[in-house]
Amino acid sequence: MNFQMTSRIKKLPPYLFVELDRKKQEALKKGVDVIDLGIGDPDLPTPDFIVNRMIEAVKNPKNHRYPSSEGSIEFRTAAANWCKRRFGLDLDPGSQVCCIIGSKEAIAHFPLAFVQDEDIVLVPTPGYPVYHIGTLFCGGITYYMPLYEKNSFLPDLDAIPEDVAQKARIMWLNYPNNPTAACASKEFFEKVVDFAKTYDVIICHDAAYSEMTYDGYVAPSFLETSGAMDVGIEFHSLSKTYNMTGWRIGFAIGNPELVAALKKVKSNVDSGQFEAIQEAGIAALESDGSFIEEMKRIYTGRRDCLVKGLKEIGLSTNSPKATFYVWFKVPEGKSSSEFCGELLDKAGIVCTPGNGFGEPGEGYARMALTVPEERLKEAIERLKGVL
Repeated sequence: MNFQMTSRIKKLPPYLFVELDRKKQEALKKGVDVIDLGIGDPDLPTPDFIVNRMIEAVKNPKNHRYPSSEGSIEFRTAAANWCKRRFGLDLDPGSQVCCIIGSKEAIAHFPLAFVQDEDIVLVPTPGYPVYHIGTLFCGGITYYMPLYEKNSFLPDLDAIPEDVAQKARIMWLNYPNNPTAACASKEFFEKVVDFAKTYDVIICHDAAYSEMTYDGYVAPSFLETSGAMDVGIEFHSLSKTYNMTGWRIGFAIGNPELVAALKKVKSNVDSGQFEAIQEAGIAALESDGSFIEEMKRIYTGRRDCLVKGLKEIGLSTNSPKATFYVWFKVPEGKSSSEFCGELLDKAGIVCTPGNGFGEPGEGYARMALTVPEERLKEAIERLKGVL
């Protein structure tokens, strides 16, 4: 048979991290001692108190049946209470919180509720590839908002053409930012709310890294901003905060109409997250936060080690105050892909080329702080042999 894929599937770019993993596996087969600083997947284990809660929950027969696609009221209440403690938000667990199967799932699905053929979606670049991919699946048109170092890696809202702004349905934002590690101020979020209300644009804020902060910095929620609840929805993930990447659980919060629309999509495309995992998520959200502080201490040491090493060998970077990524300039005269290819071939180091996140990422690369300090020091020594 001649199987024909749809045009939307044919338009999809190769998923960046799948290609990185393929190259890594090729190197491993050759016997290379690979130091993987590519994908942001924590090497630290999920805390025992979360694992133990999961073990108990798995044994309970009540959790062996279909869950609710919006999540149990217990999980949604735990998420609402966490947001109250963390951001001062007063959320109704019934109408303003939805359990999600990791934020990637919800980010891909949310546009299905609001984006039709030829509708415009405003997407930051460099950025998480799923913002664009979710737009393609809906038949929408991506308008890229470039993030430049001169603008502190914030989109220039004034540079968006009037005709584009008028046709835009959604704007995606992500702060603390992946891949640049940039942070957004409350003043910037105020400008975003004004833009959204002027042009009737839904603001989708991906807050996956809100708790990975250092040096006393506290990341705000977009929804803390005056008027943001009128225009926005925010996506939170337990993946990075609690080292639960493989568990696939998070929550979306915000405007009741936007949350209801996400719930309607989810009720038709998935059957919810396993309730035992939701119970483990409750244990995480109700914990005292001491685990997060210890995790941040570990990542701070790794960050300082890597940033110091990169600067010593002449690579330009800043010490990030959030996320577990270091975004740095590649040597002059080399493209991002060329440099990252050399690192793998000559030094056995996997890192992510900046242009893989979008054209403005050309000239940069991203390293993840997901290996112990000893391996980061080894990576720096290997880098000295390449540069």
